[in-house]
Amino acid sequence: MTFKKTSIALLATAALTVSLSARDQIKIVGSSTVYPFSSAVAEELGATTKFPTPVVESTGSGGGMKLFCAGNDLNTPDITNASRRMKTKEFDLCEKNGVTDITESVIGYDGIAFAQDKANGAFNISRENLALAVAEEVPSKDGKSLIKNPYKKWSDIDASLPNREIIVYGPPKSSGTRDAFEELVMQHTFKKMAAYTDLYKADEKANKKYKKYSVIRTDGVYVPSGENDNIIVQKLTKNKDAFGIFGFSFLEENEDKLSGATINGIAPTPENISSAKYPVSRSLFFYVKNSHKKDVPAMDKYVEMFMSENMIGKNGILSEIGLIPLPDADRTAIRKAVMSAKKLSKDDLKHK
Repeated sequence: MTFKKTSIALLATAALTVSLSARDQIKIVGSSTVYPFSSAVAEELGATTKFPTPVVESTGSGGGMKLFCAGNDLNTPDITNASRRMKTKEFDLCEKNGVTDITESVIGYDGIAFAQDKANGAFNISRENLALAVAEEVPSKDGKSLIKNPYKKWSDIDASLPNREIIVYGPPKSSGTRDAFEELVMQHTFKKMAAYTDLYKADEKANKKYKKYSVIRTDGVYVPSGENDNIIVQKLTKNKDAFGIFGFSFLEENEDKLSGATINGIAPTPENISSAKYPVSRSLFFYVKNSHKKDVPAMDKYVEMFMSENMIGKNGILSEIGLIPLPDADRTAIRKAVMSAKKLSKDDLKHK
């Protein structure tokens, strides 16, 4: 009797140990822009293999990185999606917490759309005027100092623009789309303006933020709208004056309701984004925690499926929902690196 009880106890302990040290279901977090693509691959994995459909959460690129880099235990995510590249400080956080074997994947291109309700007429904005509309501080009339942003209407910035209220629904601080917007629109514009650069040169330590200025105004003109881009789409259909900032795939998905503004006269189209003619184009990523592969056997199959021509190729499934494919040679090279689990280094992140 004692032997039987002991055996049962040992079997129960063994089963518990297995359940804590391995799992079938992949955990994925990160970018709301990459979310539809990652979810499509997850559903395909669940439908066509023995593995369960992975859990995919839209936490924003920054939020996903924090969760991913928190450690190696199986309560942490296996993969994180990102609509911009991992930052060196995020790599450092991963390293600090023992996450030292990471593989980076680029899945394709995306443009950041600046969109409005389709009932409105065509809208063209320069990258400079778009930056001035959302910045916390802008140059004074003489261009020699910075002042709190006074612009309330587009015509306040440039008389050729409509006499229309400036209201922008955009991503929150945790979003990779916001990071990319700040870099491609704001930093790109302000690094060429003396009102910002002169302040930094005068006192680099005190005025560090002016070197790469990307502070977004908080007076209600720019409205952070969460990680669910569909909420922004809904708000635009209710407020005809408003604009929204989100990934091109959401514009394409809602082309019956919304239209994208042209930036510097260039429309957000797949051709213009993949050729980088559209000024606000970026790459999309996911990051794999290789230390989890031995305990989460579905990971290899998921990654292989995501990187396949059937998914990210020119006529792949993901192109049908807005992913803009990489050139053939780039896809081949990246696929080879990802499938061989190439280890990401900090130096890799310093080179774009």
